[in-house]
Amino acid sequence: MPQTLTFGLFSLNSGACSYPATAARVAQAAEATGFDSLWAGEHVVLPDPRVPPSPLAPEERILDPIVTLTFLAAQTKRVLLGTGIIILPQRNPLVLAKELASLDALSEGRLLFGVGVGYLEPEFRALGIPFTDRGARSEEYLAAMRAIWREPKPAYHGQFVSFAHVQAHPQRNIRIVMGGRSPAAYRRAVEYAVGWYGFALDLEGTAHALQGLREAAERYRRPAELGQLEISVTPRGPVNRQTVEQFAALGVHRLILAPPPHASASELEAFVENIGTTLIGQI
Repeated sequence: MPQTLTFGLFSLNSGACSYPATAARVAQAAEATGFDSLWAGEHVVLPDPRVPPSPLAPEERILDPIVTLTFLAAQTKRVLLGTGIIILPQRNPLVLAKELASLDALSEGRLLFGVGVGYLEPEFRALGIPFTDRGARSEEYLAAMRAIWREPKPAYHGQFVSFAHVQAHPQRNIRIVMGGRSPAAYRRAVEYAVGWYGFALDLEGTAHALQGLREAAERYRRPAELGQLEISVTPRGPVNRQTVEQFAALGVHRLILAPPPHASASELEAFVENIGTTLIGQI
């Protein structure tokens, strides 16, 4: 098994992990076992009744990812903390930039800002955000956030956000991980992100996405300071040593594993221990 492949743990802000004692125990167990990262997803609201493609029933518990990861930062020491993903066009970019910079500072640089444009129209409608312009809005928001994080005199003027003559400290070099499986998402990953995240993919779907990323890399300029694009995937279904090796052979750098749905606290801890013994401990 390749030495470079690492493992993340998904869904640290939902189900049993939406309760603080369980979240803390699972996070600490994952760190001790050798997971390199903890990930929290986002849905501000869920359609009621549930409608496709909503992934969750309306009554399921899911905490805010930034609040959850700030809590977990205080419970851990080295593990990376990833948003998987934040739905960017639903957020105020400057408020979000402040929240993420605060989390990165408090965790001493452990944040991975996973971001996507969203796909649940009822969620956008409830929040009063236009669904049709979510891609263009997301790109402006990213540019505005990078300005407020990095520029000595931050300013940005676009269709959806405009500001100048302001400061927001601490400024941070936040690492961006782009989610999504569209040509636009692949382009954004190449142009803006240190990594790309594909959710619920089998080997065939992963290969298809990686081909899309390679094609985007041939068409669009990647800033040299971003380095090699790091590939993270949450596999569809269970994994074993053979499937891990197959994902690694495709070019995946990190597998972000999702526990079984509706797992109890004890089942989550057993899942973490089993992955540590059968996969992480074998690298």
